[in-house]
Amino acid sequence: MQSWIDLFIEQVKATTWLEWLAVLLGIAEVLLAKANKVWLYPTGIAATLISIYLLLNVALYAECMLSCYYVVMSFYGWYHWIKKRNEPPVKVSYANRQEWIVTLLIVFVGWGVLYLLLINFTKSTVPVWDAWVSSTAWAGMWLLARRKIENWILLNVSNLFAIPLLYHKNLALFALLTLFLFVVAIFGYLEWRKIIRAEQLAINLNLNGTDRTPICTDASPLG
Repeated sequence: MQSWIDLFIEQVKATTWLEWLAVLLGIAEVLLAKANKVWLYPTGIAATLISIYLLLNVALYAECMLSCYYVVMSFYGWYHWIKKRNEPPVKVSYANRQEWIVTLLIVFVGWGVLYLLLINFTKSTVPVWDAWVSSTAWAGMWLLARRKIENWILLNVSNLFAIPLLYHKNLALFALLTLFLFVVAIFGYLEWRKIIRAEQLAINLNLNGTDRTPICTDASPLG
């Protein structure tokens, strides 16, 4: 155990300022996501661009592709959340059957495609692991862009496998950040569930209120 602690301390000491910046931006991003704030996207884009450079240096190629995908999905999500100025933002909700089918396709087809790309076109030493972390995160980010509460579940599946992978690649600070993201995602799920329940309660109250509203059949103005 002591040797693991010593190794972790050595890795933290060797952390560059770029890694610290990426980690701080990553923390800000997930806190904004938990708070359901659209500013999570520009913050996340900045963190991801730095991460791409750092991940390339340790040969985590699927993670790099994931990061590139994340940038694209961030712009898509940014637009999807805001939409047009005069339209309301997309509400938090549960994924429907069709969205779950798309999610599972992203996970398992993405896993297979990434694995094949890694073993045929890169020198990855962890192709299965790297591909799985990325494909589950892909699915989670797609759900996040559509404001589906299940995004937290898929992202935490990815985080669970990413923590030991990053530590294995001597990215101790990134592993620690991912552990933090894992914990925050749990609270993010609970927070979004409260939002959904509150909105559903408001809808039910409005419907009940409408049902109780007396209907006036007199065409003359009410006095």
